[in-house]
Amino acid sequence: MSSEEPTNAAAEESGEKKPSKKELAKLERQRKRQEAAAASAAAATANLSISADDPLAANYGEIPLNDLQSKELSAAVWTPVKDLTDDLKDKSVLIQGHAQAIRAVGKKMAFLVVREECFTVQCVLTVAPDLVSPQMVKFATGLSRESIVDIEGIVSVPSQPITGASQQVEIQVRKLYCVNKAVPILPINIEDAARSEAEIEKALQAGEQLVRVNQDTRLNYRVLDLRTPANQGIFEVQCQVEEIFRQFLLSKGFRGIHTPKLIAGSSEGGAAVFRLDYKGTPACLAQSPQLHKQMAICGGFNRVFEIGAVYRAEDSFTHRHLCEFIGLDVEMRIKKHYSEVMDIVDGLFVKMFDTLNEKCAKELEAINKQYPFEKLKYLRKTLRLTFEEGVQMLKEAGIEVDPFGDLNTETERKLGQLVLEKYGTEFYILHRYPLAIRPFYTMPCHDNPKYSNSFDVFIRGEEIISGAQRIHVPEFLTERAQACGIDVSTISTYIDAFRYGAPTHGGFGVGLERVVMLFCALNNIRKTSLFPRDPQRIAP
Repeated sequence: MSSEEPTNAAAEESGEKKPSKKELAKLERQRKRQEAAAASAAAATANLSISADDPLAANYGEIPLNDLQSKELSAAVWTPVKDLTDDLKDKSVLIQGHAQAIRAVGKKMAFLVVREECFTVQCVLTVAPDLVSPQMVKFATGLSRESIVDIEGIVSVPSQPITGASQQVEIQVRKLYCVNKAVPILPINIEDAARSEAEIEKALQAGEQLVRVNQDTRLNYRVLDLRTPANQGIFEVQCQVEEIFRQFLLSKGFRGIHTPKLIAGSSEGGAAVFRLDYKGTPACLAQSPQLHKQMAICGGFNRVFEIGAVYRAEDSFTHRHLCEFIGLDVEMRIKKHYSEVMDIVDGLFVKMFDTLNEKCAKELEAINKQYPFEKLKYLRKTLRLTFEEGVQMLKEAGIEVDPFGDLNTETERKLGQLVLEKYGTEFYILHRYPLAIRPFYTMPCHDNPKYSNSFDVFIRGEEIISGAQRIHVPEFLTERAQACGIDVSTISTYIDAFRYGAPTHGGFGVGLERVVMLFCALNNIRKTSLFPRDPQRIAP
């Protein structure tokens, strides 16, 4: 979501409904049943941790809480599950993770699949003298799924490929400890949450009905939903987007800054702001870092960027809007032309896409398995079209749009389709937007004041960036703010910043969640927000 996008986006249904009172009551009853089942299971397995008649009792059991309070420094060396390869054959390793699956094979053997992040390994317990006792196998099969376990064992390489785990080695378990036991009945199962729509439909055609976990249920139990391979991949991609953004801009001479999120007035215009009382003074949560990043340029910084939270109070019930999101913002001096800002966008995103495809191949594969998508098509030199050229392409396709109005979601998507067909790219820049639909601080075009030195950037037919050259003349800035209905007294310090010698400058804002959503062709921005905040959700 762009931190500079207009705040009057039209509402469109997201396809998800808020839980009814009946559904909430059902969830509460389910929670109470789970608590009762957990208490019953705890009582039933209380004696499994230590068995007095088992000489190997010290090799398994539940770790007492006081042993988990860092009483002493541990010298143990832990091996990440993702690093378990055949290079470690016959070596002893120590791992920790979730007990994803537990399967008994009689009384003398059990399989335990352990997951850490999105990587899994199969662990085997086989009764053997002085190594594994029947009681230890019983303890393992009595664990609840998703419990946290510590396992020590020997790495082996089976002769046949392992289909139930990501790592192609097994661990022959020698010690097994439960760090924290999960409730016996989970509100959602990880395998259900990780299932693709294609799998569900295929099963239906075969006469089998599989569980479909809807979006609200996922978000209600987000800590479980986040454990799926696809979600682990999504948030690794998101982390990399932020890192690439930061490193690219640092390499181009930009300086990272942090602007205030409590401000005296609206930073974008319009009414979609969260208002609050600031020690008796009316205040707002910043809709973007726009005003302060410009003030930083006036403060002598040549190029700045910020990564931080942005707040929008608009009631947009769409697949791509949130009330709180992470903005990736840029501001820079312009020497001659606002195309200098578009040059940064071009280099940044081509670098970003290249790096994601190379560095996040496994994560993208995990996402694609649950949410199938085609790799993004983009050019080495990003396509730039004027707004008028875009309108003409739509007109030639039989779609009439206002040449001085904004494009709605439908026409944006149609234009994206036309651009893909004509130019072979799903990533492009549309510039010289009508001035009437841009924020008050946008510089008009020198040759036609009805248009502006501004641009939007699109991925797969949806906008991810808004940017522009800014007005740096205080009198003109005041005039434009008043014309847009902004109380100038609330932004007086911002306007005053331009009275002491202000350079020509411009910048842009990017929505982190929206970039990830569209790069991975996901259908809802809530999939790329860790704990989303929208008009109907402020928990968990």
